[in-house]
Amino acid sequence: MAAGDSGSVKTFPKMSYEEALATITAPGAAFETALEPVDGRPMAVFKNRFKSLLEVLEHSKTYGDREFSVWDTGVRWTFAEHAQLVASVAAAFRERHGIGPGSRVAILAANCPEWVLAAWATIALGGTVVAMNGWWQGDEILYGLDLADPHLLVADRRRLERIAGHAIDVPTIVVEDDFADIEAHAPAAPLPADPIDEDAPAAILFTSGTTGRPKGAISTHRNFIAFMQISFTSGAIGTLMYPPEKPPTPPVSVTASPLFHVSGFQSCALMGPATGAKYVWATGRFDPEKIFRLTLEEGVTRWGGVPTQLWRLLEHPDFEPGEFQQITSTGGGGSVFSPELQRLVREKLPQAANELNVGYGLTECAGLCTMARGDLLSEFPDTVGRALPTCGVAIFDDSGMRLPDGEDGNICIRGPGVMPGYWRNEDATREAFFDDGWLRSGDIGHLRDGLLFLASRKRDMIIRGGENVYPIEIENRLEEHPDVHEAAVVGVEHRSLGQEIKAIVVPQPGAVPDAEVLKRHVGETLAAFKVPAYVEIREALLPRNASGKVLKAVLTGEIENPFTEE
Repeated sequence: MAAGDSGSVKTFPKMSYEEALATITAPGAAFETALEPVDGRPMAVFKNRFKSLLEVLEHSKTYGDREFSVWDTGVRWTFAEHAQLVASVAAAFRERHGIGPGSRVAILAANCPEWVLAAWATIALGGTVVAMNGWWQGDEILYGLDLADPHLLVADRRRLERIAGHAIDVPTIVVEDDFADIEAHAPAAPLPADPIDEDAPAAILFTSGTTGRPKGAISTHRNFIAFMQISFTSGAIGTLMYPPEKPPTPPVSVTASPLFHVSGFQSCALMGPATGAKYVWATGRFDPEKIFRLTLEEGVTRWGGVPTQLWRLLEHPDFEPGEFQQITSTGGGGSVFSPELQRLVREKLPQAANELNVGYGLTECAGLCTMARGDLLSEFPDTVGRALPTCGVAIFDDSGMRLPDGEDGNICIRGPGVMPGYWRNEDATREAFFDDGWLRSGDIGHLRDGLLFLASRKRDMIIRGGENVYPIEIENRLEEHPDVHEAAVVGVEHRSLGQEIKAIVVPQPGAVPDAEVLKRHVGETLAAFKVPAYVEIREALLPRNASGKVLKAVLTGEIENPFTEE
C-alpha cells in the first residue's frame, strides 16, 4: 500500500490540477478509481485500498523502528512498539471483558496515550469506539452513555468525577489506576487476525443535533479508509502541482486536536499508521509556547488544526518567522479560514504558502470532501475547494431537486466516506439524506466552475474555535433559570475564534437577572465552550414569526422585522 507512504512519492515536472488528477487516477496508477456497489448503489471508489483498519495496523508494522507517536508527557512509540501495545491491550479487552466484533467501548478521557491504545485495540477486535466528548459535563456524559450503551468504559478520574453519585452499569477501566496493567497483559500477543467487514462500524462520533442533544454518527471502516485515500490523493496532487526540490519525507505534525473529534482521531491517531508519519501530541489546553518548543525539539514540519489555533500561533509575541522555516505545510478545517488568516500565513510562513490546505467536510462524511490549496486560495480566498476524487458534491433545493451553478442551496455529499446513519436514531438518519444516498450537510452554499463556496453554516449553528454549538441546548438551559422568561442564542463574529456565543435574555416580570449568574448556570450542566461570552438583558419580547419561531436575523440586525404581531 505504497500510496500511503509519502516518502515514496517521486519528483515530477510541475503540473496543472487537471493533469495531476488524471495522472494519479489513470488505469494502473496508485489511485485508480472504479465503480463498485456501496450500500447497493454503484459508487466511485479507489481500486487499491485497505479493506479494514486492521489491515492499516498490520501495514504500520512495516515502518518498524521509525518514530510514530511522541507525547509531551514523555511517552514515545515507534510503529512496532505501538502495534505491540495495541495487541496486548486487545488481548486484555477480549480475555477480561469479552470485547469482540460488535462490542462498543466508550472512551471518556483527555488526550492521552491510553486513549489511542484503547481505540486501536477496540477497532482491531472488530468493535466500535464510542468517542465521548471530553469537554462534556455530567448530564451530557450520562446522556451519551445511555445512548451508546457501551460494553466497556475507559475513563480518566477527572471525567468520572463529573458523574460521581450516579450508578454506571458498565465495567470501567480507570486510565490512571488500571491501564498500565492492561498494557502489560500480554506483551508477546499477536494482533487479532479475524477479518473485519469493510462496512462494519468502527466508531461512533458525536455531533450536535438540532434538537439540542448530540447525535452519534456511525463511521465504518470504509468511511475512515475513504478519508485516508482522499487525503493521500490530495497530497499526491499537491506534490505534482508544486514539485519539491528533493524527494519528500513523511511529515512531522504537532497536534492538540481532541481525540473525540475527527480532527484528532482519524486525522492523527488513525492516519499515522497508514502513512508512516510522525505525530507529536500536545496535551492539555492549547498552549502556543508549548507548540513552539515541541516544533523545534521534534522537527515538526506541519502546523494544522482549526483557524483559532493558527491565529494564536502566528500572532503570539514569541513567534519569530525565521525560527520556523521548517514549517512547510499548514491548514486544516473546522471553520472558515478567513482571507485575513490566509494572508497572515503567507506573510509569516511563506515557505508553506503552496501547502496551505483548507478542507471542507463534516463528521458525517468522514470529515473531508473538498480541498483548496496554494494558488487556488490566492485567486479565490473564499472557496473551500474542489471535490476530491470519489467525493460527489452537489447543491439541492429543499425538495431534493439539483440546482444549477451559482445558485445557493443545500450542500449535499455522496461517496464512500458518507456515514450509514446515526446510532439508534432512525428519524434523524432519514432526515439527513436525500434520495440516492446524498447526505444533507445542513450547510448552504453554491458551486461555480467546480469550486464550492459556503453561504452560511448550518443555519442556526455557531462554530466557535472549530467546535459546533447548537443554540437550542443553551437556550433550554437558560430558560430553566427562574429569572429567565425566554432566551435566544446567536453567534457574533470573533477575529480568532470565528464566532463567540451571545445570549439575549428576556427576564421574568419583576426579575433582574445577573449576567454572570446566568453564565455560571449554563456552565453547571454544559461544556465550557457553550457558556455565552456575552449576555444581553432586554425587556422586549423576542421577535417571532407567525409559527412562533424566533427571528434571529432580526436580533442580530441583519434584517428588519417583517412581521407585525396582531
